[in-house]
Amino acid sequence: MSDKHKKNKNNHTDKEDSSPLVEMKNKDYERELKNLHVELVKLQEWVRHEGLKICIVFEGRDGAGKGGAIKAITERVSPRIFRVVALPAPTEREKSQMYFQRYAPYWPAAGEVVIFDRSWYGRVLVERVEGFAKKSVWKRAYDEINTFEKLL
Repeated sequence: MSDKHKKNKNNHTDKEDSSPLVEMKNKDYERELKNLHVELVKLQEWVRHEGLKICIVFEGRDGAGKGGAIKAITERVSPRIFRVVALPAPTEREKSQMYFQRYAPYWPAAGEVVIFDRSWYGRVLVERVEGFAKKSVWKRAYDEINTFEKLL
């Protein structure tokens, strides 16, 4: 086994070796990013022309790279079509309401793309992992999320 793929004391390869991401040279990255921005502008025009509604969700722990990915997506598109929603922690009032209610005012209208920086999936992901939601709450949330999304 090469040094590059040696296993650590837990018999796992190091994180950097097991990453699904392919390392790119800066010029290759910039070229690919430019191509992807062109595709995003095409998507933007299609959404606007057809009156479509698109919702994109980023979920993950702090420091997971959500903000950087969102910035890369939005830096070349129109803020009139692409909108980013980053809600703070729920207020006491919001905690007393239906869980999904706080997201409803931000749904996309016809011709819009809304990007949520954190979402209703937090209940079954981050809140579950961090221990912020009781097991009964996050287990119930799976069915609630499915029902909620069918209504959209």
